[in-house]
Amino acid sequence: MPDHTPPLSESPDPAARRAVMALCGEARAEELRDALAALGAVDEPEDLRPPETGLVMTRGRIGGDGQPFNLGEATVTRAAVRLSGGETGFAYHLGRDRAKARLAATLDALWQRPERREAVEAVLAPVAIRRRHERAAEARRIAATRVNFFTMARGED
Repeated sequence: MPDHTPPLSESPDPAARRAVMALCGEARAEELRDALAALGAVDEPEDLRPPETGLVMTRGRIGGDGQPFNLGEATVTRAAVRLSGGETGFAYHLGRDRAKARLAATLDALWQRPERREAVEAVLAPVAIRRRHERAAEARRIAATRVNFFTMARGED
């Protein structure tokens, strides 16, 4: 089997790839379908790991820095695909949508092709804009309910 590992000089920035993978995880399935359609003809990816759904244990910490504890289980779907050029894409997302996991893995694999990287980022830009607006709206809703307490010191100790 041939080695499909790109030379180090062509390796994509891991932080940029993580950002694209996170964006795919936050995208809706129809947004991912539209993104792939906008990219044009894409060879059918080979399933390395067909989309499968399972549970993961989520952990929390009291106060953010206390002892870790098991918060509960969350449903996660994952997929792994390989394109004809050897690029391997992976996807994990909360929920049970197997089609979405496969679409996200395909976009991850396409992003790894240097000549397609900018195009993949461009078709995912509307998702980034939508998520930015959703986060801002959530921050405004939270800020509207915030109560600021202050203490006044009296001079009569």
